[in-house]
Amino acid sequence: MTKLTRILLVEDHFLARMALNSVLSMQPGLQIVGQAVDGEQGVAMYRELLPDIVLLDLRLPRMSGFEVLTTIRKEFPQARCIVLSSYQGSEDIYRALRGGALGYLTKDASGDEVLNAIEAVGRDLRYIPSAVLNRLAERIPATDLTPREAEVLTCITRGRSNREIAEELHIAEKTVRIHVSAVLDKVGARDRTQATIFALQRGLVHLDGA
Repeated sequence: MTKLTRILLVEDHFLARMALNSVLSMQPGLQIVGQAVDGEQGVAMYRELLPDIVLLDLRLPRMSGFEVLTTIRKEFPQARCIVLSSYQGSEDIYRALRGGALGYLTKDASGDEVLNAIEAVGRDLRYIPSAVLNRLAERIPATDLTPREAEVLTCITRGRSNREIAEELHIAEKTVRIHVSAVLDKVGARDRTQATIFALQRGLVHLDGA
């Protein structure tokens, strides 16, 4: 028997929830286990239901989507969240990705794109469409990386820890830290999220939806 992917919707607009219901309920491998209409209810329902994936709006009453994302990820670091929002500014997108969202879709995303995002994030991959990456392009400067730094950046983009990078590349963890510091400095990134955006935007790494 195929395991169902359990989904929690956190969306305050009735029509948007109905549209998502219409798309998701037709898929045999998906199950909507809860629907929250504000941020506080979204956090409470996550704690109770422990869904596989959260579809999260950022503009919510009582508690913003950013706060919901931060709260859930702090309590449940492995939580998989996909933002589906009308916010399209580069800073909003960046804040969501930095907060731990694995996917970011705008409200005009097609039903197929929503399903593709769910499939990718369900496999612990990022789903960031080209249109979203394009809004972030000006945040990241162009630069040249050494071959080893490029390998480290690829690992960073895939969410690897320093220890995992060391094992994968067969180098010392201390050496990884040096390379990570050099990569962040070269791409002008404050953290690994900005470095990930750089890698995806420049086409150094190709993930589902990128």
